[in-house]
Amino acid sequence: MTRNVGTLDRILRAGIGIVLLALVFIGPQTLWGLIGLVPLATAFVGFCPAYRLLGLCTLARDQRKA
Repeated sequence: MTRNVGTLDRILRAGIGIVLLALVFIGPQTLWGLIGLVPLATAFVGFCPAYRLLGLCTLARDQRKA
């Protein structure tokens, strides 16, 4: 797995993941908030399988492996 998620993308994913997970504990208190684990995991690992399928990469050019 080569990284394909850049720094800003990782920060946004982590924020969205935390907000979605908060829905489990506050707000409507449904288990749908567990979907927030997906963006949190991709932010932590730095790899997004959907990006690989679509051929996307948000890493800066100097951070990419050749």
